[in-house]
Amino acid sequence: MSLISALAISIGVLGGVATWLFLGPLAGGLQIWAAFIAWACFFHCGGKEAGFKATVLANIAGAVMAWLTLLAVSRGGLGESLGLPVWAGICVGVGVLVMILLANMPAFAAIPALVYGFAATAGYALLAADGLANLTAASLGNPLVTIVLSMIAGAAFGYVSEKVAGALVANSEARRHA
Repeated sequence: MSLISALAISIGVLGGVATWLFLGPLAGGLQIWAAFIAWACFFHCGGKEAGFKATVLANIAGAVMAWLTLLAVSRGGLGESLGLPVWAGICVGVGVLVMILLANMPAFAAIPALVYGFAATAGYALLAADGLANLTAASLGNPLVTIVLSMIAGAAFGYVSEKVAGALVANSEARRHA
């Protein structure tokens, strides 16, 4: 079996399981779409343990930068005097600048993974009911908490899907040589 076929099987089956979990037993908190972003990010970062580590660290750092940016935009107080579009633009510009500078540190060198975490957190906060109001809530209503947990779960599913695909390929090779 080719690696692509094995990945198709493992990601397809585990994607179905993840969707069932997120929309069923875990419904109301974790976001399946954010998990799939991190899952793809895991492979984008090279997979294996290093890809898992790069994905999780950078996704979290990007999510934290988005959260800090959203706090500044929504509670910084300059939106009224400068106008919200100008104030939000300044806050996002500074937040993204700092976030990308983090890539100078090896633990946060995966710039796309930083951006995925930032974008997922900002998107969820802006689109979820009460997303901005829950920025400091100690619950799954907090966009930072929800997205970070969803992305860690997605990276874990990526790791497991890679291992399952590797086992399928190895099993197929062993049967062919037997």
